[in-house]
Amino acid sequence: MSLKEKSSDPTNRTQYGTPSLCELRRLLWADRRPAGPVSQVWPGLYVGDESTARDKGLLSSLKITHLVNSAHGPNRINTGAQFYSDMKLDYYGVEAADHPEFDLSQYFSSTASFIKAALSQDGKVLVHCAMGVSRSGALVLAYLMICEVLTLSEAVIAVRLNRDICPNSGFLEQLRQLDLSLCEQRRVNTESEAND
Repeated sequence: MSLKEKSSDPTNRTQYGTPSLCELRRLLWADRRPAGPVSQVWPGLYVGDESTARDKGLLSSLKITHLVNSAHGPNRINTGAQFYSDMKLDYYGVEAADHPEFDLSQYFSSTASFIKAALSQDGKVLVHCAMGVSRSGALVLAYLMICEVLTLSEAVIAVRLNRDICPNSGFLEQLRQLDLSLCEQRRVNTESEAND
């Protein structure tokens, strides 16, 4: 059974509990391998670093149509839409600091919507930050949870099959809160459907 099939099976979820920060760290740190500059982590969805985002030849060869810069801004990776003006590429910038106190969760839904819209048009999306590990990893996990209906544990496992990511502790806690909220919404929806 694939992750997607497991995630749509409500009986598979009855015993699920959102992992603690310690459990998440164990899951993220187990069997670590060096991450290259870019990795496909889901069909049409890539996580990469700054060098990948600046390599227009590589972006073209990967057929990237949409790009999420999760380190956007003048004091970070200041590419912006104008950097890609000579390419057919839709740009989405997230001004996020890779700091545990930064509230990245404010961008979870909007970034997930951007990625979902791109993939629904058969696009290919690169989500990047400086190293392709923390900010971009957290935003991709949020997308998988919100739009692909994976639990946080399933999302981490899916991404880690192809790339080592390690969102900082603040981002992990924000993802835990998202997981708790989504699990509660699914529980309420399942009970509501059962009562109809």
